[in-house]
Amino acid sequence: MNHKGTGSITARPRLFIGLMLMAAWLIPSVAYASSGWSPEPNTASVFGWLVIILVLARLASLVERVGQPPVLGEILVGVLLGNLILVGVQAFEAVKVDSRVGFLAQLGVVILLFQVGLETDIEEMRRVGVRALLVACAGVAVPFLAVALLVGPVLVPGLPVTTYIFLGGTLSATSVGITARVFRDLGRTQTPEARIVLGAAVIDDVLGLLILAVVSAIVVTGTADWGSVAWIALKAGAFLLGAIVLGNLAAAQLTRFFALIHTGIGMKFTLAIGFALTLAYLADLIGLAPIVGSFAAGIILEPIHFRQFDVPRIIDEVRGLIRGADPALKSEIGAVIEHHADRHVEDIIEPLSYFLVPIFFVLTGMSVKLDVLFNLPVLLVAIGITVVAIAGKVMAGFAAGKVNKWVVGWGMVPRGEVELIFAATGRALGVFSDELYSVLIVMVVLCTLIAPPVLAYLLRKSAREA
Repeated sequence: MNHKGTGSITARPRLFIGLMLMAAWLIPSVAYASSGWSPEPNTASVFGWLVIILVLARLASLVERVGQPPVLGEILVGVLLGNLILVGVQAFEAVKVDSRVGFLAQLGVVILLFQVGLETDIEEMRRVGVRALLVACAGVAVPFLAVALLVGPVLVPGLPVTTYIFLGGTLSATSVGITARVFRDLGRTQTPEARIVLGAAVIDDVLGLLILAVVSAIVVTGTADWGSVAWIALKAGAFLLGAIVLGNLAAAQLTRFFALIHTGIGMKFTLAIGFALTLAYLADLIGLAPIVGSFAAGIILEPIHFRQFDVPRIIDEVRGLIRGADPALKSEIGAVIEHHADRHVEDIIEPLSYFLVPIFFVLTGMSVKLDVLFNLPVLLVAIGITVVAIAGKVMAGFAAGKVNKWVVGWGMVPRGEVELIFAATGRALGVFSDELYSVLIVMVVLCTLIAPPVLAYLLRKSAREA
């Protein structure tokens, strides 16, 4: 009997049944979260929201079947949940401002950048350091100058100069979390393009901090306090240098000390996460984004890999079992063991990322207000600003040297938390009107939605051509 195609036929009812079971699971959570909705919801309602967010985020991974990275599905789920208010469903309005969910989201992006740091070879980062600096400078300067001097005055004429400067500054940074997720989803974090983009994104955060300090000083005092700006730059540089140089020494000593106490998985997990959170805290303490600290922590721990724990013992035991085997075979087996031991820290952190990282991207999508798109003048200005925002970062990719410049350029396109901080600060200072603030939100959303699928396509294309 010919069973050709049977799998695809039976897969459909299985998928339908699975979706029905998923709905049966989610409906009680939705009902409870809705019934418990209030400006100050209880903890149980938060549990209901988390169930919905996590399950729908995992369901959104179906976008992989059409060649898109899962992060895009997670953001779209957030857009859907965040705009249910337009059809009268208020259950998720409180999620957007709930400090507990917000904390989990921020912890998620810290864990994500820590994972990316673990997968990053610091020696390779050094090799692309100059190119990353050039890409970062170009990616900040081009959109900033284009919007502040030309596009801003043309699209929204008659505004104060400080508004155009602030508007240009808002377009300067890159959302490293979204870009890093796309590279991780496709297993491309070890490519030169990924290292350049991630290095440039870290530099972007530092430059973005400096620009925010300058334009805020101009708005508040009318003049820039260059001494304060220089001090911020000095602190940022000292942190990054100290984290890599001193952190390597401290990490080596810490792992040796904790290995004397216990060599189990729990100790490895505690030490790794504790190190990441410590550097994230220190980065925030001096005014940098916490993700810069967690990324640095991953880079620091990457060459150490906790070898003083149980890896040598495992290797010795296995080699003892194969003592009579061929020397080449023993060497090959030892290399395989060491490789998997190196991955061990990343593997034990992976389940935590499955829980926390989707929350960050769903919550990012929930900040989108689709009703803003109904205002045609605002939408047209937003599209114009978005075109400049994308073009400025793509052009920066041509400063990357002998790599795939389009991958680097599009890797710098996503916008996110840094731009939202800029926009919120400008609004608080009275620089941005509600309409201009909406323009910036639409720009962030469009860059966030457009960049991942384009970047994924370019990465797959470059992999096929390699």
